Amino acid sequence: MIETLKVAVQKKGRLYDGSLALLKECGIEVSNGNNQLRVQAANFPLEVFFLRDDDIPEYVQDAVADIGFVGENVIAEKNKQVDPVEKLGFGKCRLSIAIPKTGTIRSTNDLNDKKIATSYPLILSNFLAQKNITATIQEISGSVEIAPRIGLADAICDLVSSGSTLFNNELSELETVLTSEAVLISNKNLSAEKQTLLNKLLFRIRAVKKAKNNKYVLLNAPNDKLDAIVKLLPGMKSPTILPLAESGWSSVHSVISENDFWNVIESLKANGAQGILIVPIEKMIV
Repeated sequence: MIETLKVAVQKKGRLYDGSLALLKECGIEVSNGNNQLRVQAANFPLEVFFLRDDDIPEYVQDAVADIGFVGENVIAEKNKQVDPVEKLGFGKCRLSIAIPKTGTIRSTNDLNDKKIATSYPLILSNFLAQKNITATIQEISGSVEIAPRIGLADAICDLVSSGSTLFNNELSELETVLTSEAVLISNKNLSAEKQTLLNKLLFRIRAVKKAKNNKYVLLNAPNDKLDAIVKLLPGMKSPTILPLAESGWSSVHSVISENDFWNVIESLKANGAQGILIVPIEKMIV
């Protein structure tokens, strides 16, 4: 019998699209037509379960699923025995305490003896304990942002991405409790066969992530500036340098990090580089 790796994915919500997009970028075809809850990948030994995000850590802990795509906020709140394997680079947000713009709370210490509404009572209680703050935690499961307006709480602790929901409810962020992004988690006791499949999946995921974080650069450089330009473009090992038909010039090919992109480009221009072309990388194997 051929082993199949069972992966839990959020059935709807902010991580659903990112999870399926990542699998597609890894060359794994998953069709979720008719909102099925269980789908077999067409070209990789992978079975996808579409579940509530809050349930994913428990399902992975109990080996109902072998691995799962879930937010770091859910891992921290559910506190299950799973192994975080790889940060995935999407679904980034923060869990923050927010307060009414016109209220009397102005600092974290002002939360003493106040009510805070949240869907993350464990994370919030740990945070308050670290800050030596005594507050009442009002646990609610949805529409946390309206709690101050209806008199249910003095403040909230909720996920923030763009901040538009807080703005629309006349709230402002007071302090970040936790930063979060999508993470791949694994059961702690995978069989050797399933661990091999997971390693193959991780190989693909890391190639996709590496490509997104880097750009391929091609440029023309005067030969008397090559040494300076090469120092700016280390690449994966070293740049490729090819002579141009025009005497005294070379073509330089390399890879640069997205984080360093604009600073490097400015330095290249300052050192005489011309005809700079930037090309996205689909996959990057190092």
